[in-house]
Amino acid sequence: MIDTLMTSAALGSLVGVILALTGAGGGIVAVPLLVFGLGIDVATAGPIGLAAVGIAAALGALLALRDGRVRYKAAALMAGAGAIVSPLGLWLARRVPNAPLMLVFALVLLYVATRMLLQHRAATRRAPSTQADRERTAACRMNLARGKLVWSTPCARALTLSGAVAGLLSGLLGVGGGFVIVPALRRISDIPIEGVMATSLAVIALVSTSGVAAASLSGHMPWGAALPFTGGAIVGMLAGRVVARKLGGAHLQRAFAIFAGGIALAMIAKAVTQL
Repeated sequence: MIDTLMTSAALGSLVGVILALTGAGGGIVAVPLLVFGLGIDVATAGPIGLAAVGIAAALGALLALRDGRVRYKAAALMAGAGAIVSPLGLWLARRVPNAPLMLVFALVLLYVATRMLLQHRAATRRAPSTQADRERTAACRMNLARGKLVWSTPCARALTLSGAVAGLLSGLLGVGGGFVIVPALRRISDIPIEGVMATSLAVIALVSTSGVAAASLSGHMPWGAALPFTGGAIVGMLAGRVVARKLGGAHLQRAFAIFAGGIALAMIAKAVTQL
């Protein structure tokens, strides 16, 4: 029993560190770490991952809000759409057998890892003019004088759709949705990367809260494993914030992509043996 608690806390710490360093990746590796580390199925691991990632993300978002980096109106809109759709994902997760669900998760994780590697390669070759062109054509643009987003129908539509997709995957796969939110915000807005990561944490916290509430009300939240995992994630988040100031974002992105890709391949192998 003690070994299980310590393992759960250690895995949670790793998730918290990744979440602090990337603003996105912690949620998507929480479930596979629980599956391999504690030997539970994806549907059981999902709510545990949501609880830990949600609380750790809330802590990071509050610290970032204090520094004025969170675009809280955008976060509220995305989280609202995600919270509506998240229970549907939880409902589906309880009705899909573990092996196919694990395979779906692994393929999503592999896609995320591959895309991050490609983005890292493209970023190293991107000309400054290309970045400037993207900022001029973004659906959501910042008013630099006021430090706030200029709201428009295309901006609200893009934020709502991104939040809904993140919410569905949050419920179905037990992820915070940051791997959807961060690239979506970078694509549809000209928010600085620090603001993107901070806003992503706020959305993850809000969407995860709705998923945890739905899992608890339905009796599918294993708090015995969730509490030490969540405690570890909080410690990891605080430690990761210190480390993040000393590391380059590009190197972090590449390292996480390789790490996530390895986990994805291991999950695919495990899922295939169970089919």
